[in-house]
Amino acid sequence: MSDTIEILSWNVNGIRAVANKQALKWVDERRPDILCLQEIKATASQFPDDLFDTNYATLTINSGERKGYSGTATFSHLVPDSSEFCLDIDSEHEGRIIQHDYDDFTLFNVYFPNGQKDDERLAYKMAFYEKFLTYCDALRDEGKSIVICGDVNTAHREIDLKNPKSNAKTSGFLPEERAWIDKLVEHGYIDTFRYVHGDIEEEYSWWSYRFSARTKNVGWRIDYFFISDDLTEVLEDAFILQDIEGSDHCPVGIRLAL
Repeated sequence: MSDTIEILSWNVNGIRAVANKQALKWVDERRPDILCLQEIKATASQFPDDLFDTNYATLTINSGERKGYSGTATFSHLVPDSSEFCLDIDSEHEGRIIQHDYDDFTLFNVYFPNGQKDDERLAYKMAFYEKFLTYCDALRDEGKSIVICGDVNTAHREIDLKNPKSNAKTSGFLPEERAWIDKLVEHGYIDTFRYVHGDIEEEYSWWSYRFSARTKNVGWRIDYFFISDDLTEVLEDAFILQDIEGSDHCPVGIRLAL
């Protein structure tokens, strides 16, 4: 008999701000098996201990070297065999990746770089993408099943953002960024939300704080769960939790019958 594992991912845009808003208290009711957070903007010593009452078996924090910037954290009821920070990919040591090796799959909690600052940063983002895919493919060659979650910082198709035409030259929807997601899919990684729901429109995971974008649902779907295609047979659901507030992103999730 298989057990259903629920994994959630959320770019919190500052874990201390989320704590001040008590915006993670819903975890006590939902109790996901694994909760992956991105853009925590805190060191381990600054990480709040009153986010929720649920006691997870493990908490892994990758805060990076630059204070108040980037960072990832994973709460898990499942104890991983090992965890690492993939510094060959995250070469600027910005706390962008946590790799967890579980019995049935390898999970990546990733805050992919944003390329909007300048051309140099866009080049770093694209190099990060390529190194990450090469690394995942090598694990697949070893027979590993892969789950990738986090803020990918790119909307894949026109259906994935409200205003594709006006953003055609904006990092996050550039042809080369979108082409990398095409390549990811071609390499056998499944966009779980599209796999489950098809081309459902206006389902977003990020909204600008400006111009009442969230109220008007003028958003982008840039937060994803990708799984290696061998896991599609155990994928029970994929979803976006748009009602959960506290960040400019909302959580996304999957359930796997393992």
